[in-house]
Amino acid sequence: MSVGEICNRDVVFIHKEASIPDAARLMREYHVGDLVVVQEKTGKRVPVGIVTDRDIVLEVIAEGVSMDDVTVGDIMSNNLVTARENDGLFETVKVMRARGIRRLPVVDGGSELVGILSVDDLIDLFSEHIADLAWLIAREQRREEEKRK
Repeated sequence: MSVGEICNRDVVFIHKEASIPDAARLMREYHVGDLVVVQEKTGKRVPVGIVTDRDIVLEVIAEGVSMDDVTVGDIMSNNLVTARENDGLFETVKVMRARGIRRLPVVDGGSELVGILSVDDLIDLFSEHIADLAWLIAREQRREEEKRK
C-alpha cells in the first residue's frame, strides 16, 4: 500500500509571510492543528515547513511575543520531512517513528504538495485492519466450537 492511497488530499496550507492570527483563523475554520507552509515555485505549491497550534502557543503566546512582530515563517518547523505519494506505507511509518513526526506532507514527483499523512489517519487504518483480524479469529473459534458439538 502506498502513502498516496491513504493520505488526506484536503490539505490546509499557508504561506510563510502570513500572520499568526491568519494561521490561527485557518486552523479554527478547518478544525486542524497544523498548516503546511508552502512556497509557490513555477506554479506549484511546494511545502517548505509546517506550523502547528502548539508552535503558536509555545513560540508566540507563552513567550509574550506580539503576534504582529512575527510571521508563520518565523515559527514554522524548517526541517521538513516529506513523503512521496508512491512511497510504501510501512517504510514511511518507520521514518515517522524514527523522526518523531506526527504529520507528514505528501508530495508528487515534482515536489508539489498533494496530501498529508497523520498519525490519526494511520490509527484509523490500522484499527480497521485489527478489527478485521479479530473478527476472523472469532469466526474461526466459533467454527471450531461448532465442529466439536
